[in-house]
Amino acid sequence: MTRVTITVLALFLFSAQSEAKPDCDALACEEVKQAIREIEARMRAGYSRSQGERYEAKLRKLKRRRSHLCR
Repeated sequence: MTRVTITVLALFLFSAQSEAKPDCDALACEEVKQAIREIEARMRAGYSRSQGERYEAKLRKLKRRRSHLCR
């Protein structure tokens, strides 16, 4: 009886986590997209060479993250 109870509880916990994950991913996806928009806006306003290199590096990281989160 205890094995059955433990199995049922484990299945319930794992199914609840899998349902919550898409909401977290959607929120993280929107945050990444917003960060990308902010950097692109800064870039349109003009920047020095060193700032441009930092912006480009940050954009690369954010776009990689976006490709993993926003599916």
